Amino acid sequence: MEKHCTDSRVKGVSTGTTILAALFDGGVLIGSDSRASIGGDYVSSKTINKLIQIHDRIFACIAGSLADAQAVTKAAKFHLSFHSVQMESPPLVIAAASVLKELCYKNKEELQAGFITAGWDRKKGPQVYVVSLGGMLVSQPVTVAGSGSTYIYGYVDAKYKPNMSREECVQFATNALALAMGRDNVSGGVVHLVVITEKGAEHVVVPGDKLPKFHDE
Repeated sequence: MEKHCTDSRVKGVSTGTTILAALFDGGVLIGSDSRASIGGDYVSSKTINKLIQIHDRIFACIAGSLADAQAVTKAAKFHLSFHSVQMESPPLVIAAASVLKELCYKNKEELQAGFITAGWDRKKGPQVYVVSLGGMLVSQPVTVAGSGSTYIYGYVDAKYKPNMSREECVQFATNALALAMGRDNVSGGVVHLVVITEKGAEHVVVPGDKLPKFHDE
């Protein structure tokens, strides 16, 4: 009898999304589209929020299997909450990224999820870290990930500037996500942005009909 393999590690899991994070003068921005798809063919949600609050001023943006990502971020929240009580102070951004890295590395054979972690702390200020599928941890001033990222690497390289103002960074992120959503068939919906500074975190939603258009869609 012919055997058909249904193992997701062989067939692949759709990771349709576009996520990004960027440093600006005094803070950091993290953003994503809002479309969740099943198998790349069926849109299960048009308005999912992929920006997960890990602590007061620390957020993680998810790409890959939604179930895996939710399980990892739930565990990371618990670890950081316990760590914060022990240390009697808010956790550092690098501590949050390291927890995600350890969880991803120790379960790399079972998980298919990657993360961008961004936040602000009193030691180093605004920071961005990338945690890859296998558990690699890298610090970057700006980063993009997900299936839609392949369409906007050139735009990000050309338009990102260190020490941008908050308004410039919001416009930069909105434009980048809009470009990706216009080209990538598994990215779409609305744009979710979280702006994180010393004062706290502000969630901004840009509806689909308010997004900039760069070509006929």
